[in-house]
Amino acid sequence: MKRKSYGRDAGLSLRMLLTGGMLGLLYVVFAAILFSVLNVGLLPMVLIIVAMAFFQYFTSDKLALKASGAKVVSREEAPQLHEMIERLCAMADLPKPRVAVIDTDVPNAFATGRSPKHSAVAVTTGLWRRLEPREVEGVLAHELSHIANRDVLIMTLASFFAMLAGLLTRWGMFFGGGDRRDSGVPVWLVVVVVSIVTYALSFILIRTISRYREFAADRGAALVTGAPEYLMSALQKIASGMATIPQRDLREEEAMNAFFIIPTSVKSTMGELFATHPPLEKRIAALSRIAQEMGRPIR
Repeated sequence: MKRKSYGRDAGLSLRMLLTGGMLGLLYVVFAAILFSVLNVGLLPMVLIIVAMAFFQYFTSDKLALKASGAKVVSREEAPQLHEMIERLCAMADLPKPRVAVIDTDVPNAFATGRSPKHSAVAVTTGLWRRLEPREVEGVLAHELSHIANRDVLIMTLASFFAMLAGLLTRWGMFFGGGDRRDSGVPVWLVVVVVSIVTYALSFILIRTISRYREFAADRGAALVTGAPEYLMSALQKIASGMATIPQRDLREEEAMNAFFIIPTSVKSTMGELFATHPPLEKRIAALSRIAQEMGRPIR
């Protein structure tokens, strides 16, 4: 990304590293316990994990576009949107992703794809109508930063042991009984308990990483556009626009919350610890600091 001299956040980078390390340590302990209590070798377990990771990795963009109802559009169908993305890709030195539009009044956008060469950016018609062009560019730059940072790959790697833990929990409960350890405790019970604990802790850590990725994408957008104040106003407009949308329509889009630039339920009822995105006020504050570093006016 250009303008890297601005917006550096060593604290954010350190927190991301520490969280990733904690998640990795958790998975090592999880695997070690499973190897000690299950009568399966290393190879079958590795094959299961790799198969799930490959499926998620190679189908993530198609599944996200289909789940959101996004339609890939040609340059003729959305010339202004294509031009914006082409200009931002040139500034960020990225290949142009597929461009998609979601026909909904919910103002939002997301990016998906396993790599910069296999990616897509989708915006809703509600977002396009509500925001000014420079604000739309800020949102698009945020989504392109997700692509540049390979966030789909990072979140896939972060989550596939959690997926295994979830599967083992269900399998263990379904196939109750089975062999017993020397202590008399059923093996299936050990597997279920370990899997539940691992899944719960990894759920929190993965969501922590997700929040850090949002901060990083906001910062990337500020660096690419050189105008963080437009992303700030875009985030505020998107959040306030949610209040005008019927709850039924918002609930229909909740499955995409982890992808969207702002979740449809702006205020999490479970608290920040379980949220996929940082609180809006913290994102605005971080962008405001970058704007001050750049000497940009804050609107």
